This record gives sequence, C-alpha cells and structure tokens, in this order.
Amino acid sequence: MKSCKVLLASVSVVAFMWVATVAAAPTLTFKFTKVSVPGAITTAPGGVNNSGVIVGQYEDKKTVLHCFMLVGRKVTTLNYPKAASDQCIHINSAGAIVGDWKNSSGTATGFVYQNGKFTNILGPKGAISSVAYGINDSGVIVGTYSVTATEIHAFLLKGRTYTTIDPPGATLAIATAINNAGNVVIFYGTSKGALASALYNGKTYKTIDVPGAANSFATDINSAGDITYETLNATGQKADGYLFHAGKFYLLNYPKSGDTSVTGLNDKSELVGYYQTTSITGPELGFKATY
Repeated sequence: MKSCKVLLASVSVVAFMWVATVAAAPTLTFKFTKVSVPGAITTAPGGVNNSGVIVGQYEDKKTVLHCFMLVGRKVTTLNYPKAASDQCIHINSAGAIVGDWKNSSGTATGFVYQNGKFTNILGPKGAISSVAYGINDSGVIVGTYSVTATEIHAFLLKGRTYTTIDPPGATLAIATAINNAGNVVIFYGTSKGALASALYNGKTYKTIDVPGAANSFATDINSAGDITYETLNATGQKADGYLFHAGKFYLLNYPKSGDTSVTGLNDKSELVGYYQTTSITGPELGFKATY
C-alpha cells in the first residue's frame, strides 16, 4: 500500500505556506493496538470511519493482495470480481468504500463499493488508469488518474462530474482524502524533486508540509481539520508518521518500529496505519491508535 513517490513538478505562487510547528513537548498520548487479518503475511489498514470500521489491504500466503473490512473482530474479504489484486483505501460513515483493483497486466481502476456492489471510478475522459482514494459522507470522491505512463493528475468526482484539481504547476498529483466540508488533501512534486502536500478548499491551495521533513504527504483529513501524514527522509529509506492536530504536528510512530505510515483517521480521535519492524522494505503490520 506504499504510495509515496518522488515527484518532479513545481508549485506556483498561489500556494501559501502553512504556519505550524512540530510540537516540542507533545501533549497528546497515543494508545496503540494491533490490527491483523488472520493468516495474512501483511496487513495494511487504509481508513477508519466514525463507527470504527476499518478497511485496508492484506497479502495472503500466495502473495495475492486483497481488500478487507474489519468490524469489531470480524474480518471480511472484499474481492473485486476477476481482479488480479485489489485494495480498499478509505470508508465513509455510510459504509461506502473506495479503492482500486488491478488486472493481470497491473493496470489500476478505481472503484466504490456500497450495498454489496462494486462500481468503477474510471476517471475523466482519456484516462488509462485510476485510483479512488477518498470519499466523504456526501459521496464526493477524490483520487488520481493517468493519461500516459508519466502524466498523473488529481481528481474530484461529484455526482458524474470530474474536476482535475492539481496544485498549480504540478504535473503529477494525487488527491488522498476529502472531509465533509469539502477540504481536500493532495500530495504532489516540487521543482527540487521532493514530495509536498497541499490543502485545497475548492478555490485555493495551501502548502501543509510537516516542518523539517524532506518528503511529506498527507493521507487523510477529518471534520475538525486534523490531518495524518507519512514522511520520508531524503533517501526514501526511513518513514515516520505524523498527526496535525490543533495547530501542531505530533510524531506518531508505532513503538519500537523501524518505519510507520499513518493512513487514516475519523472524527472520534481514532487513527489507523501500518508499520515495519526493521525497515521500509519489511512486512507491513497494521495498527489502530487513539489520541
């Protein structure tokens, strides 16, 4: 489920710097519990809704990747029909799940799953692949689509209308989440080849990077404007999780882990993500945290 990439786009002057700091003396306490799919090699939660339902992806013993939904202690596998692999990324309060499935050639197509039915999210006309990353309680979907192997854009889908929402100057962008106020978090590239993040309110883009991070991308946003992140060091070999809450950034790493990715949160102060015990190449193990 790793999606952090070094991007090569630049951001224009309409993007503004976000005034916030990493908390020097954190006042939040994070309580962690493990999330796992029985028999799976890896478990990577993607999102959690306000009912505490968790969705994500796991790898079975045959190294095939599947969607899963966790309700309490009950795990349900959600297989897109005839897909080579699939992943669930986020879930809204109504239980609508977004993600993508891949064919035997590895081409991704976005989907929304609701009331037992998969519906493809193909992207705008001309798209050759797509991923649906986020969905709010109004059913507005955000994600990414490609028109060539290297040209990738962020999209917003409201009803049947697609809108491309790349930060100005970006040639590669991914919208990862949207909250109920319509605020979208997007990660994109800079002219220096680093990964950056932006908040889009429907009119303007605002830079929301984790201070001091070489590469930073936002993964989710809740109704209060709390945002989850993964950061990577300059070589892309060390991942750390962060939470933006009440104007401050808090380091959020699973205890004694080598790397941590925080992928989702809800309005109930619950977070999900995954970690590797040794390094970024190790097996992914899931967690849930409260704050």
